[in-house]
Parts: sequence; C-alpha cells; structure tokens
Amino acid sequence: MKTNITIIGAGNIGGALARGWSKAGKDTQITVSGVHWEKLNKIKDDCPDVDIMTDDCRAVKAADIIIIAVKPWQVETVITDIKPNLTPDKTLISLAAGVTLDDLQAMLAKHECPELPVFYVIPNIAAEFCESMTFITAANGVDSNIINKVEDLFKLVGDVFVCAEKLVAPGMLMASCGIAYVMRFLRVQTEAGVEMGFYPKDALKIAIQTMKGAAELLHQTGEHPEAAIDRVTTPGGYTIKGLNEMDHAGFNSAVIRVFKTGL
Repeated sequence: MKTNITIIGAGNIGGALARGWSKAGKDTQITVSGVHWEKLNKIKDDCPDVDIMTDDCRAVKAADIIIIAVKPWQVETVITDIKPNLTPDKTLISLAAGVTLDDLQAMLAKHECPELPVFYVIPNIAAEFCESMTFITAANGVDSNIINKVEDLFKLVGDVFVCAEKLVAPGMLMASCGIAYVMRFLRVQTEAGVEMGFYPKDALKIAIQTMKGAAELLHQTGEHPEAAIDRVTTPGGYTIKGLNEMDHAGFNSAVIRVFKTGL
C-alpha cells in the first residue's frame, strides 16, 4: 500500500525531497503544492510520477503525511489554509528552521485543528540525490510506530538522526549549513589546483573525488579521522607540512566558530 505524501512548498528543499523520493520509488505517491507554476512544472518535468497543484487544501486531502516546506513566517498561513482537511490520522511534518514543536502545536491549537502527530525535521538539499543528512524530532506522545515510519521515509533520501529537539539546530548547522561550508572548501581546493596548473573543471573533478574518497574511507573503516591522517603523513613530507600550515592559519578554530555562528 502506497504512502501518500504531500509537500507544501516547491522551493529548494521541497523540490529536493520530491525528486529524491521519486528516485527512491519505494511505495510512495508524491504531491507537491506551491504558488509558482514554473517551479512546479520543473519538478513535474524531472519526475513525471509526481502530482502538482497550487491548492494546498486540496493537496492534503488524501495525504497520509504532510510536509510543510515553506519559510518560517509562512507556516501559520499554511496551517490555516489546510485546516479543513487536517484529520487525526494524518502526520504533520514541518521543515521550517526555528519553528519549534511548541510553536507548531500552539498554531494548531490556536486555529482549533484536530490533534495529530507533529514532527520537526531538518533535511538538506542532497536529498535530491538520496544523500541527505536528516534530523528528526517528534512531539511528546507521538507513537513509536509513527516515529519509525517517518524515520524510514527519510532514510529513503539519505541518513537519519532521530534526536531530542535541542539537537536539531546544531544538526542543521552541521549538515544543512555545513553542506555549503564543504562546497566552499571544494571551491578553494579547486582554486589552488588552478594556481598549480590544472584547468578549473579538472581541478574541481580532482577535489570532488578526493573528498568522496576521504568520506568513503572513514565511512567504510569506521576510523577516527586523525588515525586515517596518520596513515598518509610521512615524516618530513608534504602532507604534514600542509596540515601544520592549516593549524598555523587557525583552520580548526575557524571551522568550529563557523559551525557555532547560529547558536
């Protein structure tokens, strides 16, 4: 039996999830509702099996799971729009950063919506390629079977960490903001490659594969990064000299400060 998922919001993250779940093809039927036909049609072009529309209330009528993928200040408007078709058997998931579970439940109570399972979830845009790192927290009292179902759903588009709500914001900084920081490192590594003589597209290819290889090595072996670093640092070699230059430039403390900017 298929799970009917409605995504409200056709922006970057809503579109990434729609494309990822469509690629995963695991007993899901996806509907995306938004206000811009251009974005909706692009999703439809990429994923012909996805239904698109601009009527949020109609979009959630047959939904088992409702994903609110809009800006934080738009969440309450969405809730008021879809209220007529909210029922206790549906699950409501908000992706709006900073809108807490208490905020969501207060909005639902304010508009006299029925009680239903509520989640606060933060994925990242790599969901489009089924490589997201997603953080999930549920409101108090949500049945464990429903939590497992939501966890399994997001596992289709990457890895999942079910956690206390207090860890969602740090998780967002590490994995959602963090994906941009990783891309910036790749950009700088590419620029270094160009300075050393590679064409930009070749330098970028080398940088990407190097990062993929490093990540996969740690993933497959379970090694601590420093243990793996020790395996490629020969006495007096280029690697240790480069690592020491990073330390002299304050690389470690700078990266830690970057990740803590939103706390």
